[in-house]
Amino acid sequence: MSEDPRFGLARHVSLPGPLRLDGGVLLSPVEIAYETYGTLNADASNAILLCHALTGDQHVASAHPVTGKPGWWVRMVGPGKPIDPARHFIVCANVLGSCMGSSGPATINPATGAPWGMSFPVITIRDMVRAQALLLDHFGIATLHAVVGGSMGGMQALSWPATFPDRVRAAVVIASTARHTAQNIAFHEVGRQAVMADPKWRGGAYYEAGDPPAAGLAVARMAAHITYLSEAGLTEKFGRRLQARPDRPDGAISFGFDADFQIESYLRHQGISFVDRFDANSYLYITRAMDYFDLAGEHGGQLANAFRATKARFCLVSFDTDWLYPTAESRAIVHALNAAGAPVSFVELSSPYGHDAFLLEAPEMNRVVNGFLRAGE
Repeated sequence: MSEDPRFGLARHVSLPGPLRLDGGVLLSPVEIAYETYGTLNADASNAILLCHALTGDQHVASAHPVTGKPGWWVRMVGPGKPIDPARHFIVCANVLGSCMGSSGPATINPATGAPWGMSFPVITIRDMVRAQALLLDHFGIATLHAVVGGSMGGMQALSWPATFPDRVRAAVVIASTARHTAQNIAFHEVGRQAVMADPKWRGGAYYEAGDPPAAGLAVARMAAHITYLSEAGLTEKFGRRLQARPDRPDGAISFGFDADFQIESYLRHQGISFVDRFDANSYLYITRAMDYFDLAGEHGGQLANAFRATKARFCLVSFDTDWLYPTAESRAIVHALNAAGAPVSFVELSSPYGHDAFLLEAPEMNRVVNGFLRAGE
């Protein structure tokens, strides 16, 4: 099966659909860009779906085509790693609404022959999951060995057994939540307003001009990036240290609005580098999908109801310095899983890196995920 043209790196499929979105719109066709690693076994029982975060993509363990940087989760995925192509058939798809080849505001609306822009329908996390299910149908995969994700990927990993209770045997949810708090929504709204306040946004119709709202998107990325870090991590890495700069001849300190502090320079770099690889409209759509996500709300107001129909095992991981999705959010999910009678493992790990810890070197996390996945094999 290794020579199946559907499988491999940098793949794309146009599925006829239609896909009924939560907003009532029928989307057709459904474009999905994806990558696979490893070999699907004879009974298609070794498939693991990896779900990426807000600004992630399908290049989980391969070089990014724009930046050239290694895949975003090479610490977790690869030979000898917890998610191993020698044991697993690994699928990572660009989410609906994103900008790396799946249907979204930057793709072509077949009705007009022009990019969708802001006429693309508003999507939800559950819509992303349904699109992934279409891809798995295309592969002939009825049941996932596991679905794994961190942050927004964790939202998808939670939504999978709630939406398709018979199609998932295990779910790994890292640094995530079952719904956004008012604070989460507030930070996202600041980012969206930064994009929309940029004159180059043009109501989302900036594709033809080839001049995107880079300044607004960079500010949005800067604001969001602060939430991914911890105060202790920022203090250790930057503190109040100033940028190296030539001293004035008289020895005096020069004041101004350049990036004098190292943290300022770091955030500006994060913003500028982000706009090279991400679409501003996609940022609006995906942050909105995250804000609308409310797994309890989708199931009568009781989170436990989301898990009553599934037989999946669950593993939840949180980090003690993550203030974006703090450990209390994971504990609430664990309590709901307990109430639903679902088997669940939970661990809070210590890390100075805040929310971003799930993307960084974390041997303890790898051991937890490896042990959990192997227990189901």
